[in-house]
Amino acid sequence: MSDYVGALDQGTTSTRFIVFDKWARVVSVAQKEHEQIYPRPGWVEHDPAEILRRVEEVIGTAMAAKGLRAEDLAAIGITNQRETAVVWSRSTGKPVSNAIVWQDTRVAELVTAFAADGGQDRYRVKTGLPLATYFSGLKIRWILDNVEGARAAAAAGELLFGTMDSFLVWHLTGGLAGGRHVTDVTNASRTQLMNLASLDWDDDILAEFDIPRSMLPEIRSSSEVYGPAVLPAVAGVPLAGILGDQQAALFGQACFRAGEAKNTYGTGCFLLMNTGEKIVPSKCGLLTTLAYKLGDRPAVYALEGSVAITGALVQWLRDNLNLIETSADIETLALSVDDNGGVYFVPAFSGLYAPYWKDSARGVIAGLTRFVNKGHIARAVLEATAFQVAEALEAMETDSGIALANLRTDGGMVHNQLLMQFQADILDKPVVRPVVQETTALGAAYAAGLAVGFFSDTDELVANWAEDRRWTPAMAAAERSRLIHFWKKAVTRTFDWVE
Repeated sequence: MSDYVGALDQGTTSTRFIVFDKWARVVSVAQKEHEQIYPRPGWVEHDPAEILRRVEEVIGTAMAAKGLRAEDLAAIGITNQRETAVVWSRSTGKPVSNAIVWQDTRVAELVTAFAADGGQDRYRVKTGLPLATYFSGLKIRWILDNVEGARAAAAAGELLFGTMDSFLVWHLTGGLAGGRHVTDVTNASRTQLMNLASLDWDDDILAEFDIPRSMLPEIRSSSEVYGPAVLPAVAGVPLAGILGDQQAALFGQACFRAGEAKNTYGTGCFLLMNTGEKIVPSKCGLLTTLAYKLGDRPAVYALEGSVAITGALVQWLRDNLNLIETSADIETLALSVDDNGGVYFVPAFSGLYAPYWKDSARGVIAGLTRFVNKGHIARAVLEATAFQVAEALEAMETDSGIALANLRTDGGMVHNQLLMQFQADILDKPVVRPVVQETTALGAAYAAGLAVGFFSDTDELVANWAEDRRWTPAMAAAERSRLIHFWKKAVTRTFDWVE
């Protein structure tokens, strides 16, 4: 009897392998970062071969650290950065180019061209998504049009596309020797190529984007056995769960009932609400997406508010301006002042995502005076995260007709006490942090464990969830209104900066 389940968490800045026991406790973990490549302004790339090496390293390290053998794992789940696009050769296994990361804006001209006929919401009814640089479909089109020989090779059936889950599963299940070319419904729903109702690739959109269907992976459920791993450290262990990272966090937070929601504070912020088996169209700038699908059971849908830059803004303050030495230092710096000093920082580095969807927006710092110091800037950076989440939550409550009682949180920034209190204040709702905060990896482990019977049902997963810390609102209504007013005013200053 296997005692553990593994989760491979392939994120935007690093890759982790975590082994959990049946009670969601972390048994072993290993993590390694990979390079962020910025060839031009607005372009963001990753080297897929480097990420594959990191995957092999973290799996081997985590297993060896506790003396674990392959037979100790019942299954492995995979969770991943969702809209990052990789195209590789079917015959060599090598990528034809670097992966184009979800933050990348190089397809802005394609977005404008397609939106000219039918508007930005041209594909929203079918896919739940507006035309935007965020999603991976147009990234495939760009690779085919701009990498020498790629379009001819794709037409000949020689190229494969995948988000990071597909690329990794293909390699981990054998690669050239029978690797499985699959994805799950959550990742497929982020390509802008999948029909939400049929859960299949949409031939009309494929034709309009000029993408051969032969490149695309088979769409499967989020919880089933896709094939055995061939990596020596985990050889024979079934890969049995795939969830995009934000859906994995929703799953790991045990949000299995319609109306339950979570917010993940990472490179960006992602607010997801389970809407059950019902597709809920958004009128307020949110995304309609897949939450998960368990085996043969009906698909479960979600509304999502996607914010591009939150934790990445703290990294920018650290790496580009050198105002802090480590990301954790921002709280100390922000606490050196009593308030934001009238400063508002709107981090539209790659445009604005939900609820505005303006690719032409760029970041601004508004309200500067001679009074302002670096402490005020640090505070404005943290507050920017909370303001963006508040706008997404407001849209979500309007679209769903459900008022959230509280907000479940996870991600690296939930350890920042100042941010969590300000988030509760600006939402006027309690903010709750769970005991197990590795919710993204845990969601992937849960999906894999359910597929092989390691976990009996979702009720068992709900029983694992427990509250660690709660922040309650303590801000006067008038002050909340004043802050939100000036935030929204600052946001308008970012519009249409790129002409």
